[in-house]
Amino acid sequence: MKTSRKFPFFDECFPSLNQFILELVEAYNAGKINSRGALETSAGLFFTQEMMESMEVKVPGWKKMTSYSEGITLVHVMCVLLGLFMLPEFQSLTPEQQQLAKWIALFHDVEKVHINGERDYTHAFRSAVTTAGALNRIGFPVMDEFESIFNSWSQCTRSAVTESTTVPGQQISDNRSLPGIIVGIEEMYGRNTPAALIVKGVLLHMSVNVVKDWPQPAPLTDDEIVRYVDKHLAPLLKVMHLADSEGWSIFETGMRTIPRKEILDAFQRVEGMIHRQSEQA
Repeated sequence: MKTSRKFPFFDECFPSLNQFILELVEAYNAGKINSRGALETSAGLFFTQEMMESMEVKVPGWKKMTSYSEGITLVHVMCVLLGLFMLPEFQSLTPEQQQLAKWIALFHDVEKVHINGERDYTHAFRSAVTTAGALNRIGFPVMDEFESIFNSWSQCTRSAVTESTTVPGQQISDNRSLPGIIVGIEEMYGRNTPAALIVKGVLLHMSVNVVKDWPQPAPLTDDEIVRYVDKHLAPLLKVMHLADSEGWSIFETGMRTIPRKEILDAFQRVEGMIHRQSEQA
């Protein structure tokens, strides 16, 4: 390893953004931020040109992400972070896990393309590539092989796209490439290191079917879940799915209960599979 296992904390890298989210939480709980429009206004005041330039340095692609559809993805990411900070499941994580969850939420949609209302079903893998490169520059520890692996790994991950078997013409992530992608992450960052967990969290944030009415375009099979998701990653993926759901429904009280229950039920099942797999190993 080039450095120790210590890693940069989100709160220290983005103190102003962290404080802004805390203020949003306070305003939300006080009823002052009670609509997506109100949050969009607050975000517009916070993300000055200077702040956007500062974000771009540490999160390459941030400005491009926020340019689509009048900033719809930026507002979503802010809603996800707002929801994340308030989740009881987030509060129950260890302090280190909370930092990892914040990093995952920040990067999870950085490569999302949102043009003319069309959904981007392959952005998770691309976002993982941007995340992996950014974490290295931010100062996360890397393995000695990082430089020799990253370029070929990023090309492989970005090109892991196939056509949906259920929706003709729809491009989705190709899970058949996951064995090499996961191995590459571990060769660059180590197994279950903070950076590896963040990159995997971004990579797989759309890969578990959790809500009946919102089926994922390329869900993992049960065999793939126990192969790629372990006890270290599962709690981070759970809070990411919960926060992502909050990102769409945080201002729609009547829409929040059912997705939340379904996500918790789905991850209870996932955690049960992981536990049984570990017992058999």
